[in-house]
Amino acid sequence: MHLNPYGEYAVLLAASLANDWPADRAGIEERTIELGMTQTFPPAPDDHEQVRLVIDDWLAIVDEPDADARAALLNAQLATAAAYPRLTNHDGEGWHLHYRDDVRSLPFVLRAIISLGTSLHLVTRGMNRLGRCQAAPCTNVVADVTRNGRQRFCSVRCANRAAVRRHRARTA
Repeated sequence: MHLNPYGEYAVLLAASLANDWPADRAGIEERTIELGMTQTFPPAPDDHEQVRLVIDDWLAIVDEPDADARAALLNAQLATAAAYPRLTNHDGEGWHLHYRDDVRSLPFVLRAIISLGTSLHLVTRGMNRLGRCQAAPCTNVVADVTRNGRQRFCSVRCANRAAVRRHRARTA
């Protein structure tokens, strides 16, 4: 099975924004470029707040444990952002597909990218491959992109903390 890197990129971008919310629009744009998005969009006064709404809507998907309900939430988001697939060639990227209308708005594009990418991630890797870190009290998002599908922690630090707790519980 071929796994689409578009899904991985989108969920990692969404998780990055959710786990470490940028202070302003410039921070959001910087993060999108850091994680592989090449297009930039003209700023609008409410971009920061609108992108926060995109991430909050996405977090509802992350936090939904039931696969059917998760799919329904994701389908509703896809309906607001996705469009017919079309070929495009911009910013020296070469020809590729866009699954959104050609709207020049950062919040709209992020909703489309994150919704589509999340759906590709979940259908190719598994509906359970998105959740929260299991090292309490951490609540970071975990987008499981591992080969074996067993990622439970957002970082090595959280994995080590959980291992120490398990060890101490056994020896106490």
